[in-house]
Amino acid sequence: MTLSTFLLFVPVYALAAASPGPAVAAIVARTLAMGSRGALAFTMGLVAGDLVWFSAATLGLGLLAQTYQPLFTAVKYAGALYLIYVAISIWRMPARPLTEAEPAAAGKSGFRAFLGAFLLTLGNPKTMVFFLSIMPLVVSPEQITLVTALEIAAIIVVVLTAIFMGYVVLAARARRLLRSTEAIRRINRTTAGIMAGTAVVVAAR
Repeated sequence: MTLSTFLLFVPVYALAAASPGPAVAAIVARTLAMGSRGALAFTMGLVAGDLVWFSAATLGLGLLAQTYQPLFTAVKYAGALYLIYVAISIWRMPARPLTEAEPAAAGKSGFRAFLGAFLLTLGNPKTMVFFLSIMPLVVSPEQITLVTALEIAAIIVVVLTAIFMGYVVLAARARRLLRSTEAIRRINRTTAGIMAGTAVVVAAR
């Protein structure tokens, strides 16, 4: 990858990843309600989903993804159902502040968090539009060699992980400022509503 392509792709991708959308809403709402439990696994699921879409765009499978709507629709609804499940779980969650010991329990639901985030990204129209429509304007498909593809994949992993873990840190800090059970209850109910709303947006697109 040339330096000019690198300097163009990184900020465009970073802005696209950091801009409000289903993934950002989901990870912020999830962290506000649960703290950092499973946040890394959730982030890795989002990264894996982006890598799949990048691979599809690079290998010329974008047209297949767009034309074979039943598969795309099924994945989209699976991601929406996961968000609904998380919203219900958050709504029912006891209203209590986080303790320092809770993040250690992240592994118990790590795979479920990863899979839910992965499905969310595969069914996210924002991600699909970027890789199938915007990325080719920044990086010409004809110029993508195996080395270039690996370089872009590495950029995706680094940039996306940094951005979403940044959201996790900020949301977790905001969560830790809350001490009263009533405040926690309101946050849980609000974030559950955000999750449910995000699911509706994903399913409706």
